[in-house]
Amino acid sequence: MKIRHARAIAVFGIAVLALTGARGSHGGSCSGSSSGSSSSSGGSTHHSDDDNSSGSSVSGGSSSGNAAVRDVTIDKCAYDAATKSLTARITVKNDGALDYDYSVTMKFTGTAATAVPATAVKTGIAVAAGASASAELSTPYPGTGDGSEYTECEVTRASRL
Repeated sequence: MKIRHARAIAVFGIAVLALTGARGSHGGSCSGSSSGSSSSSGGSTHHSDDDNSSGSSVSGGSSSGNAAVRDVTIDKCAYDAATKSLTARITVKNDGALDYDYSVTMKFTGTAATAVPATAVKTGIAVAAGASASAELSTPYPGTGDGSEYTECEVTRASRL
């Protein structure tokens, strides 16, 4: 009975960690639905009530080389019909003791055969030590439809300048 209890506590602890997110494991997947609630492996889930938008996955591990990637959280990823572009809203949190400028590369993909991978890059995101900054990345929509074929976006590269 004690082993069963300990196992239940361990599973609960992992579930809480996954839902609240560990530093460096942000994200979910861009589902393109109004609920926007799915998760990436080891990541947390972001929710959004906006149509065609949600949080997304941030790749990168725990090594020091990926420190800049771990500083990035994707808040929203969507197709903007007004500008006919794929957009992502991110937050960069600098927990360090020095001010940094960040460069972030975002990749938009989908499961449909018509979803040609698209990339957006934003450089010069200034973040003071111990602070956060928001930024928007966007790239022209390469398709001819309504953007619904793009279901995922992820940070593929981030660096401190």
